[in-house]
Amino acid sequence: MNSAITRRRTTQVAVGQVKLGSESPIVVQAMTNTDTADAQATARQVESLALAGAELVRITVNSHDAAAQVANIRELLDRRNVNVPLVGDFHFNGHRLLTAYPECAEALGKYRINPGNVGKGAKRDEQFCNMIEIACRYDKPVRIGVNWGSLDPDLLARMMDTNAMLTKPLNADAVMREALVVSALENAYRAIEVGVPTDHIVLSAKVSHVQDLIAVYRNLAGCCEFPLHLGLTEAGMGSKGIVASSTALAVLLQEGIGDTLRISLTPEPNGDRNREVLVAQQILQTMGLRAFTPSVVACPGCGRTSSNFFQELTQQIEAFLRVQTPIWKSLYPGVEHMHVAVMGCVVNGPGESRLANIGISLPGAGENPSAPVYMDGERVATLKGPGIAQDFTDLLQAYVEARYGGLESGRLRLGEMLMKECNKVLHTTSK
Repeated sequence: MNSAITRRRTTQVAVGQVKLGSESPIVVQAMTNTDTADAQATARQVESLALAGAELVRITVNSHDAAAQVANIRELLDRRNVNVPLVGDFHFNGHRLLTAYPECAEALGKYRINPGNVGKGAKRDEQFCNMIEIACRYDKPVRIGVNWGSLDPDLLARMMDTNAMLTKPLNADAVMREALVVSALENAYRAIEVGVPTDHIVLSAKVSHVQDLIAVYRNLAGCCEFPLHLGLTEAGMGSKGIVASSTALAVLLQEGIGDTLRISLTPEPNGDRNREVLVAQQILQTMGLRAFTPSVVACPGCGRTSSNFFQELTQQIEAFLRVQTPIWKSLYPGVEHMHVAVMGCVVNGPGESRLANIGISLPGAGENPSAPVYMDGERVATLKGPGIAQDFTDLLQAYVEARYGGLESGRLRLGEMLMKECNKVLHTTSK
């Protein structure tokens, strides 16, 4: 992957079979939006998110009914061979729920604790420590997740008062950013005092504005070696949420900061929750940090590409790859690193196709109605006629079998297909 990015050194944390930290790939996390008390619906959504590529899934544990169903959800997932660890999201009453439902405490892979809302006044430390003690009892890691919208008011007031006495006080936003870092670190070290090993702690400090997120995580990363969970909280809906999250996380990831991430998109009504997983994967793959599925290079179109055929073929190939990749990955190691080019004219088409593992350069307006195909830098075939889309898809499948499968049968099949395409072109030309 990208050798230009040096990951910040961290301790290693195990959440079930998933490893977090600088010695492991950056982990994609997602969160359900079902009522956790509905075990069947929650298990279905967890399964869907896991199949989309989520490696950790957080579920809300906010009531007795929800806590009572966590072990059942875990059992339902295990029956379906869905091994993704569950992260319990606790606010306000987590100390009571974890105490009352030991089967919930056992079934979860990690606890997410927000120190800003575990209690007020003298009860805050007691209730926080109670949750930490339960995590120790069941040997569970914890994510201490502070949030701009629920920051410990006593800590913030204390820091604001201290700032006001300075000769040159900071502005309120700067004090809040510093308070987020102080809250995360103070509570991490308090958890260690209670008994949590240092390799059982993950930190997060989420805000909803890009520049604030970057500043907070840079500060936090420089103060500790705990793994950090990244995410722009309340990122928004649609392109706004995607752009904001991508902008903030790309800066931090480029600096080696971040060990898990979640893209907190607001879904459209009845929208697909899996979209946040796909966006997270695309960010990591685009930056060269991980590979999840073969990537497709496609031109945006211009006056030369008056036909929409190249758009349709790009869409078809991307859909084909989404379906085939889970099958291919179990059969053909390394196929997720494959690059495919679907180009719309001769300007950049041949060049991009040569640079890809396999590519096709479609004819633009006024060009010869033929589509050269390139494999590993060499032009190997020219497709013509109404069956170009299916012919290219078949060649793509054969290429994967030959290149990544290393099978003689795959190479023979690819050779036969290329010969067939060559004969089709010769036959058409002779007419």
